[in-house]
Order: sequence, then C-alpha cells, then structure tokens
Amino acid sequence: MLTTRRHLLAAPALLATIGARDALAQAAPVRGGTLIYLEQQTYANLYPPAAGHYPAGGVINQITDKLTYQNPRTLEIEPWIAESWTINADATEYVFKLRPRVTFSDGTPLDAAAVAKNYDTYGLGNRELRHSVSEVITNYERSEVIDPLTVRFVFRAPSPGFLQGTSVIGSGLVSLRTLALPFDQMGDATKIIGSGPFTVARQVLGRELVLNARADYAWGPARLPHQGRALLDTIRIIVNGEDSVRVGALLSGQAQLARQVPAFDENRIQARGFQVFAPPTRGVNNSLTFRPDNPLVADLDVRRALLHGTNAQQVVETLFSPNYAVATSIIAASAQGYVNLADRLTFDPQLAARLLDGAGWTMGPQGVRQKDGRDLALAAYESPNYARSKDTMQLVAQQWARLGVRFSVMAGDLGSRTVDSLDPAKTPVSPAMVGRADPDVIRSNFYPTTRNMLLQMGGVSRRVQSFSDPALNALLDGIASEPEQAKRLALVGDVQRYIVDKAYVVPLFEEPQVFAGSPRLRGMDFEAVGRPAFYAAWLAAR
Repeated sequence: MLTTRRHLLAAPALLATIGARDALAQAAPVRGGTLIYLEQQTYANLYPPAAGHYPAGGVINQITDKLTYQNPRTLEIEPWIAESWTINADATEYVFKLRPRVTFSDGTPLDAAAVAKNYDTYGLGNRELRHSVSEVITNYERSEVIDPLTVRFVFRAPSPGFLQGTSVIGSGLVSLRTLALPFDQMGDATKIIGSGPFTVARQVLGRELVLNARADYAWGPARLPHQGRALLDTIRIIVNGEDSVRVGALLSGQAQLARQVPAFDENRIQARGFQVFAPPTRGVNNSLTFRPDNPLVADLDVRRALLHGTNAQQVVETLFSPNYAVATSIIAASAQGYVNLADRLTFDPQLAARLLDGAGWTMGPQGVRQKDGRDLALAAYESPNYARSKDTMQLVAQQWARLGVRFSVMAGDLGSRTVDSLDPAKTPVSPAMVGRADPDVIRSNFYPTTRNMLLQMGGVSRRVQSFSDPALNALLDGIASEPEQAKRLALVGDVQRYIVDKAYVVPLFEEPQVFAGSPRLRGMDFEAVGRPAFYAAWLAAR
C-alpha cells in the first residue's frame, strides 16, 4: 500500500528520454506481475471524445483499441483494428477493412456495425444522451456498413484529418452497451466496455482504479513487436496530488511509474538509477491566451505589449528542465506544419512599455497603469492539468508588474474555474495547451465550436458579447478541409503567423508529459502525444 508522506523518501531527478527504454530492454520479457502507476489527478469522464484530459486518456488508452495506430516515432498511421483503408481523392470518403474475430470484453463483436455506431456517435453526437461531437472529426455526414468487416464513412466536405483522428484517444472504440449510457454515467470506469488489452476490475472513485490483462486479447497494433495478451497481469492506478508523495513512493519501491514529475526532481531521480520519460505532446504549446471580448485586452497594442513583456526563457530556466523547450511558435517544433516565429516573440520590455504608453495606459500611483479611471488588472485561473501552472503564471505576473500590469493568479474550485473560464469579463487570460499529432490541433484549440480558447461568439460561452474573428476561422476551416497536404501545411503556417501577429497568445514552452519509472520497468511506451501505453510493459526481477 502507498504509505503516508512522512514515511516516503525525498525525491531526486534526471533528464532522460524514451530511448532509455531501449537501453534497459532484455531479450526475454517477464510475463505477470502488478504495476503500480501513480497519477496526479483522477479522471472525470471516460466518454472517449471527452477523455483528452491526461488522467482519463491514460485509462482509455489501456481499455480501448482504435481503428488505426499512429507510430509515436514516425507519426505514420499504421493498421490496428483496421487492416487496410482507402481514401478518395478529395478526402470525403474513407473505407476501412476490419480485422476478423475481434470482440469487446463483454463478448460482443467489434465489427463494422459497432464501428459505424461509434463514429456516428462521435461524428454527430447524441443530444438525448448528451454525447458531444468529437473535436477530431470534422464535416462528418454518415457511416455505411458494406459487409460485416467493411465500413465506409462519408463526409459533407473534405476531412483530411480523419485518418489520424481514428488513431487518437477520442476515437477509442467502445461497445454498443457503453454507447447507450448517458454522458453523466461515463465517469464510472466499470461501465466502459472496450476491446483493449486491459479491462476494469474495480475502482474507488477519485482514489484507485485496478485494470486486469484480458486473457484472450490477440489484436494489438499489427506492426508492434509484442503481440498477444499484455505482459503485465494487473495495473493499479493510484491517485495522489502531492508531487513529493508520488516521487517518494516511486523511489522507495512502492510504485513503478509516476506521472507529472516536477522538473526540479528529474536530476535526482536519475542519480538514484531511476528513469525519466518525457514524451512530447506535439501540439499547441503551453501558452497564455487572451480573450479579446474583454475590453482590457481588446486593443492589439496591449496584447502585443504583454507578449513582448513576457520572458519565456526566464520561465523555462527558472521553473523547468531541458525537457521543456522555449516556445518558438504557437505549436511545438515537432508538430506538423511548424514555422519558427522566434523573431516575432522576442522579449522586449522597452517596446512593451512604449506600446502601453501609446495605447493610453499611464502609470498610476500604485505602480499599476490606468486609463479612464480603470486599472490594467488581469486575472486567470491556474490549471492543474499543466505543469507548474501556478508557478508559471506567478512568474509571468512578476514580469508584467514591471510594466505596470497587475496579473492575479486564482486557484478556485473546479466549479468556479469551469464557469468563470467561460466568462471573458472574469478571466481575460487563460492558460492553454493541447496535444495532437495532426495540424487540426490548432483548429481544436481556437475554433468557436471546439475548445474556443479565445472565447469567440458561436461557442459554448453565453458571456461573450461581440468578439469574433472570421478571418482566423476561415483559416482554421481551411486546415480542417484542405485535402492537398502541401496546401494544408501552408495554411498551418498562415495560422501561426496570424495568431502571433494578432498577439492572441503568449507562447511559453513546449510541454511534454514527464514520467518517472523504476529501473525494473521495461517495455514502457507512450502514444504519439505522451499518454502511457502499458500493452508491452513488464517488470524485471528485483
């Protein structure tokens, strides 16, 4: 059992990469055993399109399969439940041929009818059951079952990101019984029936989830070296929000893997002979996002001043490790279509001050700029989903204070964070990042009907008064609908330049998912945006 904090050793740290996994590999993997995995947070809901949150994704990744597999090293799309596929010239029709004899863990077949029902739900939503439309599926029209192992998907306009979208967490395949559940029952992991290598044995909500290997599993991604059932017998996912407790439990041998390891612990962990994994998320960088519907940040010069008044290099050097690269665009350098915009993201406090002066914000008696009797005072909620979110924003607040801008970092409970983050009047700034190894990740983050981080009109927020950017949305629509890859990537570059030139965001750093692992842990892998995959993991003898 996980002991109390006072019985755990203090944490130590190291820089490592996924390549360390290969150095520790042995010729003959050991089958059996229980792996204890320490999570920082619990999952809230396991409906696959809503499972992008890393604690939820870490569960869905073990209990569901996907139509395709995205190789985390090459980013190529490879066969999984789909043996093969064809795509028409304008990416409006996709036909998938499925593997035979695949079943969900309740014994029902994972056939063309089941796949069609999954994608009709994810592509169209279900208002009665409150199932949302997946952010990775655009322009979806319908499915067609051609025969028991062949399914066609038809789109009302080109959907070039769909193939990659069939490989992600949000497209995990679940049984018809699971799809019949209302959304608010999908927080119960025992009701999520997938076809994956593990099944849910029991849960204590908010504290622990136990997964057991499925004995008859025989359909892992076709090109993986390991095939057949998972090597581990059991995974115990234990939730503990205290970083020092998770690291201490790992170092004392009470656990074999921990997520969300603080950067300052990495070197000490390696010094003890433990592993650090830092798989990239390949998407929108950790950033501060403005909500221009708020009059304080509606002025482009104010946003530009805050962008140039932010020292991202200092943030990384003060709070993080070399695993966290300073952002040079709104997306990671490993993301598809990345353009280096470092020359537009320079730290220049003199320029920032001039921009604020020119915008009519003069220094007040308390060191806070004022205009028309109003302080230039901004606020944002910290996000427990992101590495050192509170510390990051507090350091930025110090930087902005030198310009005469007050920036308050709020904690708040989950309810207030959720509600206020949809109100640009209360939260003119918000932290954001999202991982996905496809250009459509930018659309997911900024488009009004998806994550809508800028809070435009037309999204879920009813508090937005007038802000909309049709030019940006047209570019985002282009990324989602352009079937020719060269043109699509050109649009990705255009969007990066547009968002930076509009100073809609302040990119800070490329955020990996950082895990620490026992020296006994072998075969550990991560999908293309850093979620753990325990299928081929195993534990060496002590």
